[in-house]
Amino acid sequence: MEPKVLIGVDPHKATNAVAVLDEHAQLLERTEFLADRKGLLALERWARRFPKRRWAVEGAHGLGRTLAHKLASSGEEVVDVPPKLSARVRVLSVGNGRKNDELDATFVALAAWRNGRLAQVRPDERIDVLRLLSERREDLVCERTRVLNRLHALLRDLIPGGVPGRLSESRASRILRSVRPRRGSRTYTESVRRQLASELLRDVRALNKRILNLNARIREEVEASGTTLTDIFGVGPILAAKIIALVGDTRRFPTKGHFASYAGVAPVEVSSGEVVRHRLSLAGNRRLNHALHMIALNQVRYEGKGGVYYRKKIAEGKTHREAMRCLKRRVSDAVFKRLTTDLEEVRTAV
Repeated sequence: MEPKVLIGVDPHKATNAVAVLDEHAQLLERTEFLADRKGLLALERWARRFPKRRWAVEGAHGLGRTLAHKLASSGEEVVDVPPKLSARVRVLSVGNGRKNDELDATFVALAAWRNGRLAQVRPDERIDVLRLLSERREDLVCERTRVLNRLHALLRDLIPGGVPGRLSESRASRILRSVRPRRGSRTYTESVRRQLASELLRDVRALNKRILNLNARIREEVEASGTTLTDIFGVGPILAAKIIALVGDTRRFPTKGHFASYAGVAPVEVSSGEVVRHRLSLAGNRRLNHALHMIALNQVRYEGKGGVYYRKKIAEGKTHREAMRCLKRRVSDAVFKRLTTDLEEVRTAV
């Protein structure tokens, strides 16, 4: 029986560097293909030389998404290698972190060969659609914030003392209507400034309309997905879509502790000798961590189970931050349970 080889891929915008390891982690071949359509077809033809094969793609949810999803959709076994993991293997192998395109694919394959618990790439249109919509919404919200900041700066120059506090579309509109050009040598300058402010206000209104339309579409997609995440207090369609898009396939997390570690809500032990201590984890997916933080904030504001738990921790002498960390871990466990249950129901239905 022919042994199964491992093909490591280091993706780039223009090329895909590949390296083949045998079952004993010995390098068999190393080459490179263009990242365009012809290059992908050539890569697939080249890979047929190894009937029993599996793939390891660095950053399968980033730069390597196109290749990883194409291979997985065609029935190939593909695992995702985090860039940090392959970088660690590079340092251990050569003693420094210097990148070398000829060797990087080898380090990707070695990282996958040494780690048997890497996430398998499983394309899911539902998750992909929610990811696209969530990312688009974040882009629009960021653009609206930039426009509001520019509008705030113009109003600061139009109104003596500036405009304190947060600025919204309705508030900016009221303020702009109250501005009257002053007499003097700067009348023309203020007229231009007011004109630019009006244009920025129209941009904000247009962005608000696009965000509202996108919110409605995200709500429809979340309802169609059948997720029960929205049953958790403090989780709306927007947060649910973001969490589903960031987490993807929950089968890559063996336990809720692994999920909490990925989300950066599991404390890190820093014990020494007989002194046992834990500190805040700064690792993990920070965007997912922020989503869990928003859920915890929503729960703290009300007298539900989350709010009661938070106030209980405060009564025990914990600080606000410590109590929030405890609550975020409970939220993480609840989110993981919901996602796992949803996945099991989908698999059962299929």
